[in-house]
Amino acid sequence: MPPIALPHDAKAGPTKSEVRAVVHSKLALEADDHFAEVGSCTGAVTIEAARRAGRVTALERKPERLETTERNLAANEDSIRADVELRNAEAPEGLPDDADALFLGGSRNFEAVLDHAVETEIDRIVMNVSRLEVAGKATEAFREREILEEVVQFQVSHGYELAGATSFNSDNPVYMLVGSATPADEDGGKKVAADGRGGAGQ
Repeated sequence: MPPIALPHDAKAGPTKSEVRAVVHSKLALEADDHFAEVGSCTGAVTIEAARRAGRVTALERKPERLETTERNLAANEDSIRADVELRNAEAPEGLPDDADALFLGGSRNFEAVLDHAVETEIDRIVMNVSRLEVAGKATEAFREREILEEVVQFQVSHGYELAGATSFNSDNPVYMLVGSATPADEDGGKKVAADGRGGAGQ
């Protein structure tokens, strides 16, 4: 797929393209999935999800950022396949009860959002965090709810020319929490603990 266009700025940079690629690999969206996002901001993740999923519900608590999401969606309308609904709401209020996959782009009210994910048994959950202290709290929150599958920390560097050679500027590291609130099946469950061992029943 060609890169998405983000002509409108929300004064809060979009999730970097390399990070979005990892997010979507973890979400593994399919054509019949309902994807929900908390904190759409520029709409970068929303737009890419709308190219893969069947339905998208994106929440943004700030009206001006929701408008930016809407304008950037319009700039990519030719590549969007999903039915997209934008909601000016602060999660967990406004979250759908039938989502298959959930992305949290920020940490505001994240524990209440995770409670909603557990209650509605969302199959795939991804949360991005940029601050170490919040990443620790989020990891514990995932563990307490028994939904943690994986914690990933990664950093991307971009090359630039320096004195006729190549040097690199590094982006801030990203901590990614990956989990599932789908109950384990009778054969031992599909969940994998963060240490790589099988979940309950295995």
